[in-house]
Amino acid sequence: MAPAPLIVVSGPSGVGKSTVVAAALAQDSSVWLSVSATTRAPREGEKDGVNYFFVSTEHFESMIEAGEFLEWAEFAGNRYGTPRGPVQERRSAGIPVILEIELQGARQVRLSDPTARLVFLAPPSWEVLEARLTGRGTESPESVQARLDAARLELAAQGEFDDVVVNADVLESARALLDFLHG
Repeated sequence: MAPAPLIVVSGPSGVGKSTVVAAALAQDSSVWLSVSATTRAPREGEKDGVNYFFVSTEHFESMIEAGEFLEWAEFAGNRYGTPRGPVQERRSAGIPVILEIELQGARQVRLSDPTARLVFLAPPSWEVLEARLTGRGTESPESVQARLDAARLELAAQGEFDDVVVNADVLESARALLDFLHG
């Protein structure tokens, strides 16, 4: 039996990846969202094994050496990666899996698992993305500018993906992801 589908959702910061994925999971409880490992400290309210697996830099490096990641990257001074084992276990059990990761990770998944379907979540317009990032009010102007600069590069890479979903409506975007998983 072929493994259950694997969908990789990527796109620029502020496009609504987490919101769309949460809406998809709320609509279909049979789908599993992969939990990443990270070397960063937990933020208030985050739980180990739920939001992330919080590991030391040394442990993360040993996981890299052992080939335990489907993908991994360094971002803002911390490492993030998708443990391969839990993804394979779910897919082998017939459970569809969603990965919500950044561009570099999506490219690595493409190489390590050609059966994965890569979905790029795009903003309806550059102005909407800008408004979402500046409207958060949680980051410095320099940090917002860095995210916007990165977003330009990420938007230019959307042709590398199997599908592009424009996130003009969260529920419609979530349904599109579920259609890819169950289509």
